[in-house]
Amino acid sequence: MTSKFERVLLAAALLGWTICSSVAAEPAAAPRQVGRTIPSFSLQDFRGKTWSLEELQGTKATIIAFLGVECPIAAQYAMRLKTLAEKYADVGVSFAAIDSNQQDSLAELAHFARTHELEFPLLKDLGNKVADQFAAQRTPEVFLLDANRKVVFYGRIDDQFTYGIQRSKVEHQYLIDALDQLLAGQTIAISHADPVGCLIGRLLTPKAMTSGRGPEITYSKHIARILQDNCVKCHRPGEIGPFALTNYDEVVGWAEMIREVVDQQRMPPWHANPKYGHFLNDARLSDEDKQLIARWIDAGAPEGDKADLPPPRTFTVGWQIGQPDQIVYMTEKPFSVPAKGEVRYQYFLVDPGFTEDKWVKSAECRPGNRAVVHHIIVGIVPPGAKLGGGDFAGGWLAATAPGARPMVLREGMAKKVPAGSRFVFQMHYTPNGTPQQDRSCIGIVFADPSTIHNLVATKKAGNQRFRIPPGDPNYKVEANNMLSRDMLVLSLMPHMHVRGKAFRYTAFYPGGESEILLDVPHYDFNWQNGYEFLEPKLMPKGTRMFCEAWFDNSEQNLANPDPTKEVRWGDQTWEEMMIGYFVATPADQDLQTK
Repeated sequence: MTSKFERVLLAAALLGWTICSSVAAEPAAAPRQVGRTIPSFSLQDFRGKTWSLEELQGTKATIIAFLGVECPIAAQYAMRLKTLAEKYADVGVSFAAIDSNQQDSLAELAHFARTHELEFPLLKDLGNKVADQFAAQRTPEVFLLDANRKVVFYGRIDDQFTYGIQRSKVEHQYLIDALDQLLAGQTIAISHADPVGCLIGRLLTPKAMTSGRGPEITYSKHIARILQDNCVKCHRPGEIGPFALTNYDEVVGWAEMIREVVDQQRMPPWHANPKYGHFLNDARLSDEDKQLIARWIDAGAPEGDKADLPPPRTFTVGWQIGQPDQIVYMTEKPFSVPAKGEVRYQYFLVDPGFTEDKWVKSAECRPGNRAVVHHIIVGIVPPGAKLGGGDFAGGWLAATAPGARPMVLREGMAKKVPAGSRFVFQMHYTPNGTPQQDRSCIGIVFADPSTIHNLVATKKAGNQRFRIPPGDPNYKVEANNMLSRDMLVLSLMPHMHVRGKAFRYTAFYPGGESEILLDVPHYDFNWQNGYEFLEPKLMPKGTRMFCEAWFDNSEQNLANPDPTKEVRWGDQTWEEMMIGYFVATPADQDLQTK
């Protein structure tokens, strides 16, 4: 089972709360926090030792970092702070970290410090009093104090990580630049850079009861149900959510963050335009539920009567498809993932030992180490076929990524794997600051051939001939697939890389009519969503599946590895792909008809 810390280490780039606007530094008028003298305070660390600000203070500078043990972005920066503390230790600069989240326990602080090997003090700010004193808002957020405890810089550490986006390299080292300028006796050029991360889980005070009837909206009566229905599938122990939303004490600390991601439609992750299509896995919150969440937080997030809690939901633990008939691992020995840098896609060719044709009705890719596995695609390589490229021209069996569900086909449907086929695992790893190992696998449930009526295949409309110009913010690429027989389309899955901006599927029918099947106006590479039709979509012979993709190769795309380069087709994330996958089966097929 995945530990709480491993879920935290799923980087914002994997789990991300996605937002594509840039975060600007403020070199002009100094914000009001700059120039303030921080009064003394005393806090205990996770071992119970009390530290005063005077004891924490360096002779030339002091850096106070507000962290949260469950915030993915804070986890990304913990090792960076450790490195900076070691680098500046001999020049009179001291470091300390403060956790002001009401939901973070001392045991969790201890585990965080031990895992990241933090040598500087990590303190617990009960009641967020010191966070209020600093006017700190997010984790991570740093404050640079001079020798007189005056704030000379505050905000983000650098600009590499943001919500769901990771730059290939740091462009602005705000903290280091300010610190070096302070030590050199120079004017600090940038005294504030807007912090990026999780809102601090401050104590909330429920509003006073009126007319003796208590708050109108409570966690127990209203919010727990919403979270059970929409969030707990991922936000529970052992799953990909970086924190659990299964009890009031945990949820209340995330209340304001929940409001933010819901208001900005960053959570739950769903990127389809609601004007088009009806999908089985639609993850959107209803307007009523959004309003209930907002009213609950406005009321101070009261717990209410525990007797009003909904019955506990039972979620499948482990394999979501049930116990597989066969488990195939990508390799015999774990693959070592470095602590940092960009790892090229890794391909592992495996023989599952099929001596006869196999019919697969469900399959699930399971990361061996969720902390570093962004996605897995398992392709089928039939006997005599060459290992294809990243578009899996030989057909793919199943895949997983944040947002994706296991492949579970409808009754009477299956994918065929010919005897003698091999599997190829495409593995995308994202280093998280510490060396890791991974040995992922796929679990398969076979079907009795006598029960299968329809053969399912993953098809595509793709284009490999594009050239995205340097700096182009809205480059369009098109692709077509003309259907040669009547087909039932079960699901759609657009695929691009980090320059992907938007994607649309349109069906042009033989009679001249057209229909937008799926519109994704804000494509996000971090969430590899498939869109499963509520009912299979009939596409008559001669229908043209038309796909349009838009790419942002400009510097405004924070995830863009290099806006100065022309971009072509390629497997790696710094290259691009344009594929409109669709899962389909012949409409008139019945394998049991003789």
